[in-house]
Amino acid sequence: MEIFIKRKNSSNSMKIKENKSIFLEYLGDTPQSRVLDFFIDNHFFDFPLTEIAKGSNVSYNSLASFFQKWAENKIVIKTRKIGKSDYYKLNLENSFVKNIIKLDWSLTKKTALPELKEDELLI
Repeated sequence: MEIFIKRKNSSNSMKIKENKSIFLEYLGDTPQSRVLDFFIDNHFFDFPLTEIAKGSNVSYNSLASFFQKWAENKIVIKTRKIGKSDYYKLNLENSFVKNIIKLDWSLTKKTALPELKEDELLI
């Protein structure tokens, strides 16, 4: 469960994430990691850039600084266009994405089931 705390007396409307995911704990809390974590958690759905930024708690400008490169490298794919908004989702056919999802799952199992042996984590 994630708890969000809104800063009081601040003009900044960004929320501070109190409980980081296991993925962010291991890989670091960067805008790219947050967006990957958001996409992994929601890999069945597609989103416009504004919702990706909001859902991953990253500013739109930070997202825009690397998102085009991700699209070029086919880490994310454009699924549709509604009005002026392009919708994107994680490209589950991309080998990098497949490995990141495996890593996320391995980290989750390692943390949730510490009694498992190292070779059982990779299954």
